[in-house]
Amino acid sequence: MSKGPALLVTEIFPPQTGGSGRWFWELYRRMSPRDCVIVAGEHPRHAEFDQGHDLRLHRIPLRFTTWGVGSVRGLQQYGEAARRLDVLVRRENVRILHCGKCLPEGFLGWLLKRWRGVPYVCYVHGEELKLAARSRELTWLTRRVLHGAEFAIANSRNTFQLLRNMWGLPDERIRLLHPGVDTKKFVAAPRNVQWRAQRGWDDRPVVLTVGRLQKRKGHDVMLRAVTSIARTVPDVLYAIVGDGEERASLGELVERLGLNRHVQFLGEVTDDELLSCYQQCDLFVLPNRDVGGDIEGFGIVLLEAQSCGQPVVAGLSGGTAETMQVAKTGRLVACETPDELAQVVSTLFDNAAQLAAMRETARQWVVGQFDWSTLTRQAVELFGIEPRIPIGCVDA
Repeated sequence: MSKGPALLVTEIFPPQTGGSGRWFWELYRRMSPRDCVIVAGEHPRHAEFDQGHDLRLHRIPLRFTTWGVGSVRGLQQYGEAARRLDVLVRRENVRILHCGKCLPEGFLGWLLKRWRGVPYVCYVHGEELKLAARSRELTWLTRRVLHGAEFAIANSRNTFQLLRNMWGLPDERIRLLHPGVDTKKFVAAPRNVQWRAQRGWDDRPVVLTVGRLQKRKGHDVMLRAVTSIARTVPDVLYAIVGDGEERASLGELVERLGLNRHVQFLGEVTDDELLSCYQQCDLFVLPNRDVGGDIEGFGIVLLEAQSCGQPVVAGLSGGTAETMQVAKTGRLVACETPDELAQVVSTLFDNAAQLAAMRETARQWVVGQFDWSTLTRQAVELFGIEPRIPIGCVDA
């Protein structure tokens, strides 16, 4: 096999927001450009973003209108993207493809393997596996991707189990690699009275959720929980960072529940503003749940919050349990209904000493387990790609 670079293919990559995109950015920017090329999806602001880094990065259309191949449009999209990749594979003498998820990236890898004999590995995030299982066509495609890969990269032990039990992948064809967090960027900060006042937080107890506004994130469950929490914590404010398809329905729910005084939609925010939100909130909640097989595969936002010294509360579905030390840094709650969620949040706000202890432990836990220096070392061993700079200095 040639000793050319690895080629990461990912639809989601900055400036597009999303946990997997942040993961790939943080991981591959720490890899030697000599050993790694990136093909990422297009974004309206990608030209400006790409001026700020020196990665070997190419942009092509990767946002497909369908992941299937049973239509003319589906075949056209795969064919066009595969031809573009084929040109880059030959030009860069690529030795292996790293596919950002099963579809469409993994199937593009499968096609290139058949055309050029180039092997591929595939990242698996969890939520796509159950969604694919609901469609015969997507099941057919996903099974070929997984069983054609050198190995699958599971983002959590929960995803590892899904690959083994649902898709019949043997243990030796699965690798576990958790996402991480930049613990030098996501740090705790003292209370900023001026910042909080400017955003209307003031001295109110603030619960924060960060994530795309979609059903599995459970924003609606938290909104219903706020109606109960407000009885024991009258000034509670629920701040929501993110945008998405559920924005309109969530706004209607706020109106219907009479929660305008208790809810703040912040939309998409800058990285600096996001960091301040993490640092200045009082509790972070990700009320995720299983919605027709759509699950939270891991939950990078839970790591970011804990790295900023915040206790976290998350739903029981998917891989969120792996992001925290249950009871010491966070709580797991069944989020199909709001009752238990409301009780846990209210109880935490009623126990200042417990919250303080959780804040201290949260930061220590993430630094010890999920700092990029640790995870880069694991990736270097897994992929055989040299780090950009020595591992001990990788976050400098």
